Amino acid sequence: METTPLSQQQSPSAVLKVARLLAQVRSALFITGAGISADSGLPTYRGIGGLYDSGATEEGLPIEVLLSGQVFARRPDLTWKYLAEIERACRGAVPNRGHEVLALLERRIPRCVVLTQNVDGFHRRAGSKELIEIHGNLHELTCTACAWRERVADYGALTIPPACPACRSMVRPDVVLFGEMLPEPALDRLEKELDLGFDLVVTIGTTSVFPYIAAPVSLARARGVPTVEINPGESEVSDLVDLRIRAGARDALDAIWAALESGASS
Repeated sequence: METTPLSQQQSPSAVLKVARLLAQVRSALFITGAGISADSGLPTYRGIGGLYDSGATEEGLPIEVLLSGQVFARRPDLTWKYLAEIERACRGAVPNRGHEVLALLERRIPRCVVLTQNVDGFHRRAGSKELIEIHGNLHELTCTACAWRERVADYGALTIPPACPACRSMVRPDVVLFGEMLPEPALDRLEKELDLGFDLVVTIGTTSVFPYIAAPVSLARARGVPTVEINPGESEVSDLVDLRIRAGARDALDAIWAALESGASS
């Protein structure tokens, strides 16, 4: 995915302002969407990957239907077919500099949390530990009947659809399918973090169409907390934030980190 270089935009001053904020804060929330993983070569289909922008599938059904909890309950083979297709599109890709910078910021800022919609697991692989994977992780497999679960690097060795090795029941990735509720542990963690509050909220590479993704920005604005958006396009929160960097996540975060490390943010 190509984005306009920072040098060709009105973004360098915003980069310095964000770096100065990061140099001062003791807590920060980073909200990430598909845009940060697009720089790893993943397509961006509204958060899972660019494969179905036309809406067409072999079955003639919208991808949101095939990747729904309702279809999984009736025809898990169909849902697994497209889950495996998404995983193949991600296979071989690795975290990029944007993911790395967020992991580095976690070591620099006393309380630093990443709230991600992405299911690719890249933040964890890059080293982020204070992580809320609100939509789950494609590589975490769990049995629908017993307590068996396992993390897999990829689906290459799986029979699709896979059966639980312990009880032979259906296995599924620990992700939120369309029409399903968000996981309670992740929601509870997010609520507790928002109750504590943050000194800075940064949204990165997301259209913020889900209310629970836009809400932290709205809440921060209401509390007078600085907010930043890193996104080459428009989003639901573009008119709410204090600072905007109209660039790709990787380039913007790398530039912000360079400014921090050079002392330009002092």
